[in-house]
Amino acid sequence: MGSGHYFWAIFYFASLCSASLANNAKINFREKEKKVLDQILGAGKYDARIRPSGINGTDGPAIVRINLFVRSIMTISDIKMEYSVQLTFREQWTDERLKFDDIQGRLKYLTLTEANRVWMPDLFFSNEKEGHFHNIIMPNVYIRIFPNGSVLYSIRISLTLACPMNLKLYPLDRQICSLRMASYGWTTNDLVFLWKEGDPVQVVKNLHLPRFTLEKFLTDYCNSKTNTGEYSCLKVDLLFKREFSYYLIQIYIPCCMLVIVSWVSFWLDQGAVPARVSLGVTTLLTMATQTSGINASLPPVSYTKAIDVWTGVCLTFVFGALLEFALVNYASRSGSNKSNMHKENMKKKRRDLEQASLDAASDLLDTDSNATFAMKPLVRHPGDPLALEKRLQCEVHMQAPKRPNCCKTWLSKFPTRQCSRSKRIDVISRITFPLVFALFNLVYWSTYLFREEEDE
Repeated sequence: MGSGHYFWAIFYFASLCSASLANNAKINFREKEKKVLDQILGAGKYDARIRPSGINGTDGPAIVRINLFVRSIMTISDIKMEYSVQLTFREQWTDERLKFDDIQGRLKYLTLTEANRVWMPDLFFSNEKEGHFHNIIMPNVYIRIFPNGSVLYSIRISLTLACPMNLKLYPLDRQICSLRMASYGWTTNDLVFLWKEGDPVQVVKNLHLPRFTLEKFLTDYCNSKTNTGEYSCLKVDLLFKREFSYYLIQIYIPCCMLVIVSWVSFWLDQGAVPARVSLGVTTLLTMATQTSGINASLPPVSYTKAIDVWTGVCLTFVFGALLEFALVNYASRSGSNKSNMHKENMKKKRRDLEQASLDAASDLLDTDSNATFAMKPLVRHPGDPLALEKRLQCEVHMQAPKRPNCCKTWLSKFPTRQCSRSKRIDVISRITFPLVFALFNLVYWSTYLFREEEDE
């Protein structure tokens, strides 16, 4: 009997222990969060209007540490000088009033979705133009309270921020766009923002921007002093480099092609007036349209941009090609008129000489009444027309030999008469315009590329 009672006693005790363990295994400690929240956030126990104490419970300023995760950068507008970014914003601070028992490590943290239940830093984005929270499907925000009183606030927001740009080197420029965060009402005596130690800013991998490349980002402090006190401020500078390949294909190469097409006019016959005029006017209008389209996508700034220098010089070359044809046409008509006048003068002189020859011949054959011939002297006086004609035919001009000149030798291939001046202008333009344009390209690219390296 004694051994039987002992066996049943052991069995009963084992059953109680197993039942107790089973009950503990079924307990959901998350259900205990309500009791803990009621204990720390109950009426009369916590006032969200009062800021937390300083480090180690002192009366110093509350320390709030910030970190960001940049999810995407949507647009960077040159004409509005702004950019849009979507990020996850986090801030963390310690409020000793929110300490609680973690039940032997089983409650890692408490989660809230209502920010007004606890004290929140009055942070704002000082260079913000527009912004909104994300509420699909639920509000993208949470607050975590840890057993030691540490509070983590995380929210996903989209912002449109101002980004003042210097476009002197556009489109060979780099731009720095900032994200500034500051306290609105609490001075540095009550609230101080600090970057989180380690890696305060993270950027999503494979960040794609259509016209820019994010080279790097820097974190810094930007505390500001006003009449009401000094306010804590943080900033992150994003350095963007403009992708030049887009502008090379869309602007620079088409402008070069228009300038080269305008030079085709130099190879057309000077008599092809409709073709040369239509070619010059068409390229000029196309270049003007290209320039206006470029300026429409940029803000009206007071200084000269690199793209303005390029389009202005290209427009000048196209306009110069049109003026060159006007000069050729004028020289051609002027030479033609002078040639016609020269021909008329030569014909008149030839008629005068023929008439003088006939008169001389009639004098030699002059006879008297006795049918005797009168011989005229064979020596002519200096004023005699026939002697003048012979002298003109036999006169030879001698010139002293000169050293050969390459330019004059090349130009001597073309006649020097008035009617050939137009051809000479075309030939000189065929060489001068490309050489000057090549020299401009050398100066332009060397100047702006070196300036870009200096700015970097």
